[in-house]
Amino acid sequence: MPASVSASASVSSPPPALPDLAARQPEFSFSVGKRLTETCAPSDPQVDANGGAFLGRTGTITTPHGTIQTPAFIAVGTKATVKAVLPESIADLGAQAVLANAYHLYLQPGPEILDAAGGLGSFMNWSGPTFTDSGGFQVMSLGSGFKKVIDMKNVDSSGPDDAVAPGKERLAHIDDDGVWFKSHLNGDRHRFSPEISMQVQHRIGADIMFAFDELTTLQNSRAYQEESLERTRLWALRCLEEHASLTASRVGKPYQALFGVIQGAQYEDLRRKACQDLGAMPFDGYGIGGALEKENLGTIVRWCNEELPENKPRHLLGISEPDDIFTAIENGADTFDCVSPTRVARNSAFYTPFGRFNLSGARYKNDFGPLQDGCDCYTCVNYSRAYIHHLFKAKEMLSATLISIHNERFVVKMVDDARLAIESGDFFEFKAETLGRYYS
Repeated sequence: MPASVSASASVSSPPPALPDLAARQPEFSFSVGKRLTETCAPSDPQVDANGGAFLGRTGTITTPHGTIQTPAFIAVGTKATVKAVLPESIADLGAQAVLANAYHLYLQPGPEILDAAGGLGSFMNWSGPTFTDSGGFQVMSLGSGFKKVIDMKNVDSSGPDDAVAPGKERLAHIDDDGVWFKSHLNGDRHRFSPEISMQVQHRIGADIMFAFDELTTLQNSRAYQEESLERTRLWALRCLEEHASLTASRVGKPYQALFGVIQGAQYEDLRRKACQDLGAMPFDGYGIGGALEKENLGTIVRWCNEELPENKPRHLLGISEPDDIFTAIENGADTFDCVSPTRVARNSAFYTPFGRFNLSGARYKNDFGPLQDGCDCYTCVNYSRAYIHHLFKAKEMLSATLISIHNERFVVKMVDDARLAIESGDFFEFKAETLGRYYS
């Protein structure tokens, strides 16, 4: 059994009385389809190598704007746009939903604009399901100036918990009620609290929102992780209360689901405690967030999903590398997102079944084949490596558009194929073949 959390961090106050949302919640639902253990019958050595039972499954998330067949990769449209790609192109490449960023949309153009437009989907001309994160990640990552907030490898808690990157000013200051932060755009001072985050996200109008949480890093001390976990638990209760009040008052608006966010960094007892605490709350689903050691990603995801309610969806925040995706799927993640497919595209990197390559290389100047043989995306059907190489060298924006379309299609299709492999019973064979080629 994992070690227990200190007494000060484990005391739980009773949840507040919340307005009844039962009449609205049928607008959002999740049903489990087929389980990996039922269709693929993993061997004892496979289970031992995984460190525990496989929790992967297929499922269906139903929202007011459509369904999501899971596992699914959610395209990131940070500022109400998947960078360089038309919403129509995102739909054509098979993406089922888009995730936008509450922090960035709060600063520009402002949640009141999206509300007046009829919500995020209407504003960006996207008819499918939408997600928004709470803004907590951006507040803290931009606030500290440290790249370490997304570090998945370096576990070193010897430094101060409130460290600031050299040459940077701390732009965020946290307290038990919320966070003061300065805009990275113009330096204006702003306040986020659980209540404000809920108000912002309700006005943005996504189908699925995330509760406001505190992001910690692999470098924070154990004592601070415990303190932060309790703060996030109390914030979760406040988010639920404000969410219920706003849902009741915003008559005529589609129901917006609220996911709780699981923190706890690399500590098993903290992760399990967070899942037990938030799992007992009336969230519609859960996001697994915070710092995850890459080598222990599957273990941490499994810890969480062993504790979380099985009848609610689980979203893993911020992954897109093929090995991480397969590890997350087999340990019970239903959806996940990442900016990487479009971010690397802007630097000429494109995905293939045999790895990731940079189109800036001179060898592509006379290569008139597609980015990937056999790929059905718009880019591969219509354009050559030589042409896109030329666009990149000429600093033409179209290069980012064409590579982004392909990269998003590559990841979306890989996850779709993994879902089909669970249903057909050959997931482990598909995983071995896919990763064997990609990392060869």
